[in-house]
Amino acid sequence: SARGLTEYVVRSGEPLLASPEVFADLVRCREADQIGAPSVDWLGVPLKVGNTSIGAVVVQSYNQDIRFSEKDKEILTFVSQQLASAIEHKRHEEALRRSEARYRSLVQSAAYGIYRARRDGKFLEVNPAIVTMLGYESADEVLALDPKADVFRNPEELQRLMEEWQRKGRLDNFEIKWQRKDETVITVRLSGRVVSNETDLEEFLEVIAEDVTEKRVLEDQFRQAQKMEAVGRLAGGVAHDFNNLLMVISGYTEVLLEKLEGPLHAKAEAVQQAAERATTLTRQLLAFSRRQLLELKVVDLNTIISDMERLLAPLIGETIQLTTELDPALGHTRADAGQLEQVLMNLVVNAKDAMPGGGKIIIRTSNVELDGSYRREHTYIQRGPYIMLSVSDTGCGMDKETQSRIFEPFFTTKEKGKGTGLGLSTVYGIIKQSGGYIFAHSEIGHGTTFRIFLPRVEQPAECLGTVKRTQGDTRGSETVLLVEDEESVRRLVRETLESRGYKVMEAADGERALEMASTQKPVQLMITDVVMPGINGQELAKEIVKIHPRIKMLFLSGYAEDTIRQQALPAGTAFLQKPFTLQTLLRKTREVLGNTAASK
Repeated sequence: SARGLTEYVVRSGEPLLASPEVFADLVRCREADQIGAPSVDWLGVPLKVGNTSIGAVVVQSYNQDIRFSEKDKEILTFVSQQLASAIEHKRHEEALRRSEARYRSLVQSAAYGIYRARRDGKFLEVNPAIVTMLGYESADEVLALDPKADVFRNPEELQRLMEEWQRKGRLDNFEIKWQRKDETVITVRLSGRVVSNETDLEEFLEVIAEDVTEKRVLEDQFRQAQKMEAVGRLAGGVAHDFNNLLMVISGYTEVLLEKLEGPLHAKAEAVQQAAERATTLTRQLLAFSRRQLLELKVVDLNTIISDMERLLAPLIGETIQLTTELDPALGHTRADAGQLEQVLMNLVVNAKDAMPGGGKIIIRTSNVELDGSYRREHTYIQRGPYIMLSVSDTGCGMDKETQSRIFEPFFTTKEKGKGTGLGLSTVYGIIKQSGGYIFAHSEIGHGTTFRIFLPRVEQPAECLGTVKRTQGDTRGSETVLLVEDEESVRRLVRETLESRGYKVMEAADGERALEMASTQKPVQLMITDVVMPGINGQELAKEIVKIHPRIKMLFLSGYAEDTIRQQALPAGTAFLQKPFTLQTLLRKTREVLGNTAASK
């Protein structure tokens, strides 16, 4: 391409005063090409920024009377320097403007809140995320807020923020509570730095704000779930061990009651009553730890509530009004009807105790779909159709601290001797084991509402019959293999069975039981504990059946895992929950073997 004198000046970076003779030499040396009409005189000076030429300033004369001198070159060089400086300054301004536009676009579109504030917390600039976070419509609304009165839920947190600012010159993951326009409270994590205004040296704070409300709620729920699970495991273990002890206490007390008379008989009765009360406590612990055996059936909750009303009315007294609002189109759920009655009873008693001066209890049912606010607040909830049972009272209400602990075993706000602290923990365990959820909402002075959600099923409700007890003779002559790792329990059961004519072989573990079963024929019944070291009861039963295919099974345990959820025992398996009475053991043994006694 053609190269003129202007291109030569830009390329060389040096001023050029070119007469026709100089231009001819440049053309001859191929440093420049002839472009257009030749001028009488030509003067060009590069526009330079540092060592880089960004252009040139050129003047030409086509008049023989007007010629350029070295002085003219100096003047034009000075002018070019000023022009280059002005151009560079303009370029910097444009670059800064583009950078500011990019930064502002980034801030405006950021998911996190970004703001500038004065020393007193007053907002100076806010991005849209801050406006949304605080629930307002425009930035102007937020900028007009008084931080102490309108934003910071706790003024002392604002004071701590200012102190942190002064002490460190920055904020690192500083968590505070902000109040939104609708007066709801959010937890916000702030990180920022102190910057100075270049004009008047005033300091202000540049902050990034993250709404961590949901994250904190989830963390609290996780910690609470972990705590409840740990307490549940502890409670279940304690109840299991106590049930073995109570089995021995109540069993031998039952033997003594048959033989003693007079004052000693009365004392033995007192021991038996104490054992029964202790048994009730351990069963409540098992309910909380979700280690009790549930008989799950499709039930109509409305029917259960209606049948319970006549029992609840005298329980709560005349000063409390009991009202039911039952959805006639309520769906069914799969649960243990007896345990649901226990749940309803415990919640109503709890409501009654919250209203010593009288009040109102409302029991409601309805069909619900859990997919809205409850799932936002409790993300562990499974979506789907549920039936809802709520029990509300007009009592004194609870503070947040109390609400966070109400389902813990032995936690109670009642006076000493007024309660065990196991009522609500029992409710919690039953509902969790039934695949449901329970929540409490309460405010001081505004009463309490417990809401229970149970999975809705489409099957029709099953008839709830009464338990049939085996009547008649409990004696027998069959051979029984007794497997129990607790020696005192094993001895009690053996003595009881032998007193009714049974032949009993006893083993302390599964391995010994297999050895005995291999050498003894026939064996009509095996009574075994469910949970044992080594081979457990279920595994032992599978092996024993290979040796004695027609053998019957009766399982015992201080606790039994839910048959369906924990797969411990197949449905329909004969089972006795420790502690049980000796008569119950004998009736169940006879029932499993067959009602016709095999005694001689």
